[in-house]
Amino acid sequence: MTPLLIALQFLTRLPISLAGMPAPQQVGRSLLWYPVVGLLLGLLLLGLQQLLGGTPLLLQAALLLAVWVGITGGLHLDGLADTGDAWVGGFGDQQRTLEIMQDPRSGPIAVVVLVLVLLLKFAALVALLEAGEGALLLMVPWLARGLVPLLFLTTPYVRAGGLGQALAEHLPRQQLPWLLAAHAAALLLFGWPGVLALLVAGLLFAWLRQLLLQRLGGTTGDTAGAMLELAECAVLVALAL
Repeated sequence: MTPLLIALQFLTRLPISLAGMPAPQQVGRSLLWYPVVGLLLGLLLLGLQQLLGGTPLLLQAALLLAVWVGITGGLHLDGLADTGDAWVGGFGDQQRTLEIMQDPRSGPIAVVVLVLVLLLKFAALVALLEAGEGALLLMVPWLARGLVPLLFLTTPYVRAGGLGQALAEHLPRQQLPWLLAAHAAALLLFGWPGVLALLVAGLLFAWLRQLLLQRLGGTTGDTAGAMLELAECAVLVALAL
């Protein structure tokens, strides 16, 4: 179960302790559990939404979003902020883009991107709750966290020594496609909303992956986090429309 614990420790702020430093192979195999961690997050949000059933919708949506950000530690929002800054400040240059991505400071573009994404998520949550479709929350973190292993599986990793290098070098290439296909099939059990979510996420994935290949020649941990956040936002908005 070490790969699952690694995935939980990395993707959440749950109090997970490992017996020791995991082997690179175990880190790579943790990608198999990313969709499961997303499903657990979805179940947590769904349970919280049920508990907040009598709360005013605006407050309910705000609390859900706050817990959503808090339980993940803002990890992927940080990647989104770094990517936003680097994408604009890099002026199309690969090396400059990668250098800006490593800068821990956040510029105005990072702030604008974060505000817009969180605002869209909040508005979409309000719309879903008003429509009585809160159960669809289950799909969003589940689907988005399935895109990260797909990105590492299909896209070169371009930052030597970066956080995702062990993931990229030791991911289980034979099992991963079958596992991701099984999770996609399970999402289809939601009917048309599941089809819509997969379609939106797939189109966004293909578009962003192409942009990453053109600018960077591949992906980094930051851009993987940015893709996850943008996928969650796009799927939420699509389901709310």
